[in-house]
Amino acid sequence: PPAMLRDEDTEADFQRFLRRLDDVTDLLQGLNSPDSAVKEKAIAETEKRLREQGASREEEESRTTVNRTLINTSVRAFPSEITAGHSSDGFLAALEKDAKERAQRRRRNEQLANALKEEGNEAFRKGDFALAIQRYSEGLEKLRDKQELYTNRAQAYLKLHEYEKAISDCEWALKCNKNCLKAYFLMGKAHLALQHFPEARQCYEKMLQIDPQKENLFKDCVNEAKLEEKRVRDEERAVREVQAGNVAAVSIQELLQRISSPDQDILYYTGGIRLLAEVVNNCAGQTFFRTNNGFSILRNETVRGAFCAESKSPAEVELCVSLLLLWRAACAGNEENQRLLLAQPEVSAQLPELLSSGSPHIQRETLALISLYSEHQRGRRLLLRQDLSRWLQILMAFVKSTDARADSAMNILSDLTGEKRFQTQCRAMLSTDVLPLFTQLLVCAGQVNQAALARAVGVLGSLCADVGLRAQLAQSREGWHACLQLLDGCPDASSPGYQQCVFAVLGLMMNLLLESNGTIQDFAVPISGRCLALLSHQDGRIVTRAVGVLSRVLPASPSAVEEVVKGGVVKKMLKFLKAGGQLTSSYAIKTLSICTKSSRRAQEELLKWDKRFQVLLQLLESGDELTVGNAAFCLGQCLLLPGAAASLLGSSVVLLLLRQAGGDARRTSVQQNSAIALGRLCVAEPRHIHQLRKLNGLAILNFSMKYLHSS
Repeated sequence: PPAMLRDEDTEADFQRFLRRLDDVTDLLQGLNSPDSAVKEKAIAETEKRLREQGASREEEESRTTVNRTLINTSVRAFPSEITAGHSSDGFLAALEKDAKERAQRRRRNEQLANALKEEGNEAFRKGDFALAIQRYSEGLEKLRDKQELYTNRAQAYLKLHEYEKAISDCEWALKCNKNCLKAYFLMGKAHLALQHFPEARQCYEKMLQIDPQKENLFKDCVNEAKLEEKRVRDEERAVREVQAGNVAAVSIQELLQRISSPDQDILYYTGGIRLLAEVVNNCAGQTFFRTNNGFSILRNETVRGAFCAESKSPAEVELCVSLLLLWRAACAGNEENQRLLLAQPEVSAQLPELLSSGSPHIQRETLALISLYSEHQRGRRLLLRQDLSRWLQILMAFVKSTDARADSAMNILSDLTGEKRFQTQCRAMLSTDVLPLFTQLLVCAGQVNQAALARAVGVLGSLCADVGLRAQLAQSREGWHACLQLLDGCPDASSPGYQQCVFAVLGLMMNLLLESNGTIQDFAVPISGRCLALLSHQDGRIVTRAVGVLSRVLPASPSAVEEVVKGGVVKKMLKFLKAGGQLTSSYAIKTLSICTKSSRRAQEELLKWDKRFQVLLQLLESGDELTVGNAAFCLGQCLLLPGAAASLLGSSVVLLLLRQAGGDARRTSVQQNSAIALGRLCVAEPRHIHQLRKLNGLAILNFSMKYLHSS
């Protein structure tokens, strides 16, 4: 393989090579110079160099990216008359021929190097890092300036803990490409493994300079470096305290030795673990615990057997609880210990089993331990290295609990739902395990912890950010049935807990209605009917969400529109628009626009209840473009009615519509809807054209007519 960059002879050779390239470049420029004196001097210098290097072999192919075409300096490569100085044109022709030959050889070598790189990549994927290094090295013998071969080999060296070699390869890669992000990343990892913390940080900072969009990766790398530096510092301090005879350190060592002794009674181990948990109560104690192999405690067969038993005796329950208390003490605020704990195969495998156990005491302590992880991002990432596909179902089942376990479980779920990996893992079990449990909980809302149920519904609503999960939920007929059943009320329908559930279910429905499918069409009428009934609810938050659901479900079904119009939805929406709440108003005007689009009765009621369209005209002055666009649409639909346009004579409607039709709204629908309304206004009542002419708006009217014809 090529020598490492830190070899002084190789570095000197590399620099001499670069200087020779510069000299050859100068000679070529001289030979092509229009100045005859400069050209003669260049020819003389060329002949001198050819004589000096007569017997030397040509330089190795393509050693740097500075100039991939090297000049053949062998005397035998040139005709004798050129070496005698008879023809500079012949000399240049020979140079050109030599360059073409070298380019062909480089292409051949590049193909060979790429093939060897792929062989190395395959070996790397299979975990054969030594073979990968061999293949990358063979590739570099063919092509010394191939950056990817250096970085790939550096990555393989990292896997074999050969950190100095990895750093050297990264430096070679940067010789080929000074902005190689991967080289700085791998070099930082290697420096970190060698505990060169300042150098590691410098590499990561260089990454950010090269690509500012890698800020998240930069933060992760810097945080990892900080944690590693803290770990080293803590362990150095622990060594000093042990040497000084620290009492806690001695106690932890003695207790761990006792617990590791075999063939003792289970109560003996339980007592020792409890004592250990009391001593491991600060950063120093946690470090002593880690450096004395405290996380290998499950190697004891009795302890491991009790921890992993499917059906636990009371004594085994106590030992299991003691272990969980110990791990909580050892991991609280200590990310290195958290990492080591989950690295124990038995622990990661048993966590879901402990959550599902029949022991409330074990469940409480398991939830408390998991909460240590879920509360911060790095802890969640550690959790998500496990398979959490069962966790949504397991944690949601705690809604049936009447004590603090329900809140703890919902807290963990709320922490995890924002993680993309958790969303992806949940897809696998959603329809088979989670949905049946969820529908059961909604149907039995009066018999469960309603505050926890509301949070569980909110969790599912948050999971709808994942398009795959949302599509599955929106297709579930059982899920829609359960939501409607909860909205129908329960014996304790006036309780705060039930109101929270209604609010959460409406939010979930709004998220699901971002989808469009046959199931939603089938349920559109009952959904809109339940929401219409909720419009008189005393809780304004519930009313707002009910209007929001209407605005999203009505487009799915003309029958639903017909039913709500019969139920007086137009008058109710006008009431909300007059009240002026921004969010409710945006939903209400959207609902009106849907109704007036397909229902003449809705148009007539809007004309009846909004005298001279005062509410709509006020909305046309809103600062929210969606509201303006929907208001203009409603007005345009109502102007199809006889007498509607005449009722607006003497109002500011022409000015308002002109302003929107000719404005610079970001949404083109605002301009289009306003233009259509303006066109219909003037067609239905030509007297508006006089006002339009006074406002110099005829050009906009002509422009508007194309929208009117297309509508």
